[in-house]
Amino acid sequence: MQLIVTTTKDMQEAKKIAKELLQNRLAACINIVPKITSLYIWDEQIVEDSEALLFIKAIDFYKVERAIKQLHSYEVPEIIAFDIEKGSNEYLGWIREVLLQ
Repeated sequence: MQLIVTTTKDMQEAKKIAKELLQNRLAACINIVPKITSLYIWDEQIVEDSEALLFIKAIDFYKVERAIKQLHSYEVPEIIAFDIEKGSNEYLGWIREVLLQ
């Protein structure tokens, strides 16, 4: 089980990706933080953007990664995963129930 993080250019794209992942049972829950400020190096310049941040609770990183890449507008989207080592038994059980049907 993983917490997968990605950013998008805006809420519209974030919701599009979230709905697709949920409809295809690739994620059990997705939290969207609507406005974050991201600073990063791109084409040898420091860039500052306003983005939306997605926290995706999932089981199969590679399927989620593939779906995000197909739906995302960025040339190189951020897709980072953290293994969920601990969590409430009820919540983790619910994720398994939703995604392993």
